[in-house]
Amino acid sequence: MPRGDIVLSGAEERPLTAIADYRAAGGYVQLAKARLMEPQQVIQELLDSNLRGRGGAFFATGRKASFIPRDSPKPTYLTVNADESEPGTFKDREIMLRVPHRLIEGCLITAHAIRSKNVFIYIRGEYLTEFEIVRAALAEVHAADLLGGVCTGAQARTSAAKRPDCSSRSRASAGSRARSRRSPRSPASTHRRR
Repeated sequence: MPRGDIVLSGAEERPLTAIADYRAAGGYVQLAKARLMEPQQVIQELLDSNLRGRGGAFFATGRKASFIPRDSPKPTYLTVNADESEPGTFKDREIMLRVPHRLIEGCLITAHAIRSKNVFIYIRGEYLTEFEIVRAALAEVHAADLLGGVCTGAQARTSAAKRPDCSSRSRASAGSRARSRRSPRSPASTHRRR
């Protein structure tokens, strides 16, 4: 099976943006399986699978996760870069548009593996539609009580950095202010060095 079929599987006919549709296609089964395992076991499965990142370096995901010190008293943060700044790429956009729950499930599995309670998804300001889809999916995950103690942050590029909202309301609400204030082209994307 080609890689694209794995990442976007189930979304060939229509996007799996609703949690019920994603679950009907087998979604969140792997999260439940991972949470029954010790974090190091999840990392070992990643190493054994030779799963690779989708960026230009094609770096081994398990190896990257294994670099994180397990005995550090400092908090661990999982940051997902959905900026898609490589010229001519649309890999992140398609995942956010068609299978946002797969992105979130992967984040939660990785958070368990690296013992992180903090997940941030960086979405460029120009991707308002994608941001709203991910935010809606995240609200569904929160309502379904699937976060497992993980605090998430989905912020558009133009929003001010702030601590993630870990209250009982939706974790993705922090970006709504950014949506109402941002222009079609963010200042960060038009800045040039002199």
